[in-house]
Amino acid sequence: MPVEWQPVRQSRTHELVLRSIEERVFAGELRAGDRLPPERELAPVLGVSRSALREALRVLETIGVLVAQPGRGPDAGARIVRNPDDALGRLLRLHFALGSYSLQDVLEARVVLERSSFEAAARHASEEGLDEAETLVVRMGEPDVAVPEFNDLDTRFHVHVARGSGNALTSTLTSAVRESVRPLILRALEQAEDWSATAAALNAEHAELLRLVRAGKGEKAADLVERHIRSLHGTLVDENAERL
Repeated sequence: MPVEWQPVRQSRTHELVLRSIEERVFAGELRAGDRLPPERELAPVLGVSRSALREALRVLETIGVLVAQPGRGPDAGARIVRNPDDALGRLLRLHFALGSYSLQDVLEARVVLERSSFEAAARHASEEGLDEAETLVVRMGEPDVAVPEFNDLDTRFHVHVARGSGNALTSTLTSAVRESVRPLILRALEQAEDWSATAAALNAEHAELLRLVRAGKGEKAADLVERHIRSLHGTLVDENAERL
């Protein structure tokens, strides 16, 4: 059934356009994969300027529920999507940088989320998913891995296990929280006096975490991941406290 678009009031126009689109999503009239009408058609139907419509679409793209594909043809235009991971990570990183949350806040959030995800992954993760996580661990253990790549693989490992928990929201939140402090963790790794020893110690814990998850020992995996997080992330908290 075609979506019926109605004109919106001109006050704070782009926010009213957002509300109009949100209402159709909430009502089930718009779903992931649906394409919005072209700007030249949608703007007059809503009774707004194309610039106001573009502003609203940019907001939706920023929060990860819409992707705009420029050009002409059947694949051009704006399409509703489900892509919360990058959007939440970007927003949380900005709020962290602005001081909305402290390093201690992020540390405790990581501990709660990852204890839960590793314990659940020990019950629910598939062998295929764990094999993919093992590939990341193997690469992190290779002697030529540089700090930026290790940091990226480290993030992917933790998020991958979170996905194996069977809870998509836990996975998204784990990714967002880890992304919020990625630059700080990268800096800490780059400042390690003996990078090879640091990488080997961190990855030994990754390997043990994976072994515990495979063995179904969720409680032990939860305890180890908390120690793992607090060992490096906790150091960042202590350093930050010393500077204050």
